[in-house]
Amino acid sequence: MTYPQLLTPAEKLAGGKAQLNIPTITVICGSTRFMREMADADRELTWAGHIVVKPGCDMKTPHDLWADPVEAEAGKVRLDGLHRAKIRLADEVLVVGDYIGDSTRSEIAYARSLGKPVQFTHPDVDPDRQ
Repeated sequence: MTYPQLLTPAEKLAGGKAQLNIPTITVICGSTRFMREMADADRELTWAGHIVVKPGCDMKTPHDLWADPVEAEAGKVRLDGLHRAKIRLADEVLVVGDYIGDSTRSEIAYARSLGKPVQFTHPDVDPDRQ
């Protein structure tokens, strides 16, 4: 007797998004030094009908929420985990900017490990470019 194969969480998510007619979800990745460029990409993608998720906090800009160094470090860990959840939720990834740091490089590798298509505003910075 054979049993039906259970769906993975990713397959369940994809099926649910299809049943609900959810538009393409694009996650924007990149250094927060490119927040203005991320906002521009968000606007263009939203206008084209995508749901866009991107970093919501620029810790390079002083703010009361991360003024305390201990809380800032804990916040950075939370934000990194949150961004990985955004990558899992997304259908595709857009990397913004002409610089790839360690965090963005890690996000790209994570997205690719999940089979997410990754595009770049500056393709020459793709760490896997041949």
